[in-house]
Amino acid sequence: MAFPASPQAVLLLLLLAVLLAGCSPTPTEECPQMGFRLRSFNLKPACNGTVLGVKQKQEIQAPTTVLLIPCLYLLALLIGLPANIIALWVLVFRTKRLPATWLLINLTATDLMLLAVLPFRIAYHFHHNNWVFGEPLCRLVMALFYGNMYGSVLCLMLISVDRYVALVHPFGARTLRSWRSSLCMSAVVWVVILLAMLPLLLLRQSFPLSEPPIITCHDALPEEVQETFFQPYFATLFTACFLFPLLVIVYCYGAVLRTLLAGGQRYAHAVRVTILVLLVFLVCFLPSNILLLLHYTNSELITDEQDLYVPYMVSLAVSTFNSCIDPFIFYYVSDDFRARVRKALSCHPIADRDSSSGNKVSYSSSGKSGKSKSTLLSKSDTTLEQNVAL
Repeated sequence: MAFPASPQAVLLLLLLAVLLAGCSPTPTEECPQMGFRLRSFNLKPACNGTVLGVKQKQEIQAPTTVLLIPCLYLLALLIGLPANIIALWVLVFRTKRLPATWLLINLTATDLMLLAVLPFRIAYHFHHNNWVFGEPLCRLVMALFYGNMYGSVLCLMLISVDRYVALVHPFGARTLRSWRSSLCMSAVVWVVILLAMLPLLLLRQSFPLSEPPIITCHDALPEEVQETFFQPYFATLFTACFLFPLLVIVYCYGAVLRTLLAGGQRYAHAVRVTILVLLVFLVCFLPSNILLLLHYTNSELITDEQDLYVPYMVSLAVSTFNSCIDPFIFYYVSDDFRARVRKALSCHPIADRDSSSGNKVSYSSSGKSGKSKSTLLSKSDTTLEQNVAL
């Protein structure tokens, strides 16, 4: 039985067809509810999910991302974890307790906590940037990663200040290098670490993509959260936890180098160690933090054809090498510390010596008005080099 088609029915069918067609957007259309941004990548939202452009899909699962970066993390972990564990053991159980030692213990602790989360980052990248450990662990890993990275930077800054006071202003060292000062500085470091971790613990970090079909951890961020929160958050982190410590470290080590160079060739080894400490800091942290600032902002360098995701991820992996290099340039460069490590590994007791891993305050005020700074700097080369190295 045939039913006559009324104009109202035809209009209703046409309207229904238009509505159905609207759920299949053309390549140039966007779905407002899918406002996600994969860090520097420009996503192409669709009604049925979030996808990447062709170039970005190639980069996020390219050999650099899924092979080179996890291999860098793995190398840092294999070298840094045992080196820091041994260093921490010697500092805590085989070294005389002095205020400067407490700063070194804090540096080693932050380095160890950073290295401890690398296995999760290694698995994530080896698994083609697919996070399989759940949202809570993603938040915890990223919070510990960034928190302890910048905690390490702050510890390095405080150690540079400690050396600056000991070598450039030795008459004030006894007051400024006290237990109270060391404990207060250490407390500040851990408060900053907790404040840096808190936002990453509170906000969602893992987001699924439909193409490629993976779950990213801290790589895909909603545009609104990215612009209103993460941009100012990382800008503040860059300024307070990297730029300011960088200026302090450069100034302090510059003053230390001037003081050492005034002592002549007998301090050549101490000069080389100080330059090495400064260079390692700059090489490990400067590239990653500059890219970090660009990476989380709407920089003109970020376009559909030129993004910063891969360079930033590589520089971030390189920055972790500071945690595995620290023990060698701060501790193992000292003959005294190496002797304590050998004694610890051979399970033989060792008596505490005044040098105590180079943490002896060789340049504190002696209380004799006749002694000048040049007289203090003319002490034994070994003691001075240990102070600079440690």
